Amino acid sequence: MSSTAARNVAARSRLGAAGDGPGGRRAVRHRPGPAPRQGMATAVLTLAGIGLGATIGTAVTAESKGSLAAAGGWATAAGRLSGLLGAYLMLVMVLLVARLPVLERAVGQDRIVAWHRRIGGWPIVLIGLHAVLITVGYAALDRSGVLHQAYTLLDSYPDVLAATVAFGLLIAVGVSSYRRARRRLRYETWWTVHLYTYLALALAFSHQLANGASFVGHPLARLWWASMWGAVVGTVLLWRIGVPLWRSLYHRLRVVDVRQEGPGVYSVVCAGEHLERLAVSGGQFFQWRFLKPGFWWQAHPYSLSALPRPPYLRVTVKDLGDHSRSLGSLRPGTFVAIEGPYGAFTRHSRTGDRVLLVAAGVGVTPVRALLEDLPAGVDVEVVLRASRPEDLVLRDEVAALVKARRGRLHQLVGDRHTVRTDAAALSTLVPDLHQRDAYVCGPDGFSDRLVAALRAAGTPAEQIHREEFAF
Repeated sequence: MSSTAARNVAARSRLGAAGDGPGGRRAVRHRPGPAPRQGMATAVLTLAGIGLGATIGTAVTAESKGSLAAAGGWATAAGRLSGLLGAYLMLVMVLLVARLPVLERAVGQDRIVAWHRRIGGWPIVLIGLHAVLITVGYAALDRSGVLHQAYTLLDSYPDVLAATVAFGLLIAVGVSSYRRARRRLRYETWWTVHLYTYLALALAFSHQLANGASFVGHPLARLWWASMWGAVVGTVLLWRIGVPLWRSLYHRLRVVDVRQEGPGVYSVVCAGEHLERLAVSGGQFFQWRFLKPGFWWQAHPYSLSALPRPPYLRVTVKDLGDHSRSLGSLRPGTFVAIEGPYGAFTRHSRTGDRVLLVAAGVGVTPVRALLEDLPAGVDVEVVLRASRPEDLVLRDEVAALVKARRGRLHQLVGDRHTVRTDAAALSTLVPDLHQRDAYVCGPDGFSDRLVAALRAAGTPAEQIHREEFAF
């Protein structure tokens, strides 16, 4: 593609407006993203509760009066129960991030990640408790010291050493997930550490079936657990590997243009095949993998900054790390693998026909695509927040879309001490704030403060929708 043609492609993709495609052909419209299925979150929680009950039942039915009456019997039984509960919660955590489309659309990544983090510490606590209680119970039964019994378990019991390694890996994953640690880690490091979760699961599974008293002589229990593990593994393989691989081969995306939008901000325009069949809603994101040396093994989440204009997609990225910093050097022709689309930061989440869109910095990318995707009758107010005028990325595009809708655009430029975004300031800026669905996207600190201000101004929680950039 010539440099002139590439610039034309970039300009058209930035605007995302209907019009003629290359060579005067009418641009092909993309396939709208489907609405979420109602009640999916409730169904998921119900199934999780049923699984938890079955897990407890597996542990309880494996015990007998004789085993409980033996020396250390109660400690051993409690250890088995805590081990099974810890393993079950590990499976739930993996399933939450398996990228199930129906769950992603119904719940949204922000809530899924919140559930994942809320559960996160419990498997480590329960599995640690399992190790301690089993060791204490066995030591009481053998009339030996706890340390001697721990050595015996590691030396003599199949797969206990592997399970210990798995527990160490889980601790490493858990430590890297704490907010302070996440802020200090590069995304690539955090992502690599989390891959060890799958190794930990494999080691734990072999230990569970080899040593678990709940499974020896209990074929139904073995079948139940093997089925659960198999279902989780199959789900991960299908939605995290199989479907993304097929989709990438089918659409054959490649970079056609890269251009600077602002200080440290670049738009990457990609062209592909059959993109009219890719169902996407404005505000959603993909995991992007640029297939060039040093990049191919990394998948990073970036929101589309405009609705697809087949055969083109565009993503706009700010320099926030090694990966995003290097996107400015991508060359036309680089092939791209994608996973997605994901996220519930879409028009389907709104509860009415009045909307407030708030974006800070590069948080404008999903907001700009969402603005383009909202139905024509929706009344829109947009707030763009930046420290400097040059940081108002895609400002002209947003202004054009707001003007076409006869909406209102507010630009708040300056440091946080002089430009207020508290409840009083927001209510003055948007008097009917509490009657609008509010979509918020930006850095964590900004989004936290904005959501708190919206709640203080009377906006109901169900009308606040948030997209996070945090991993």
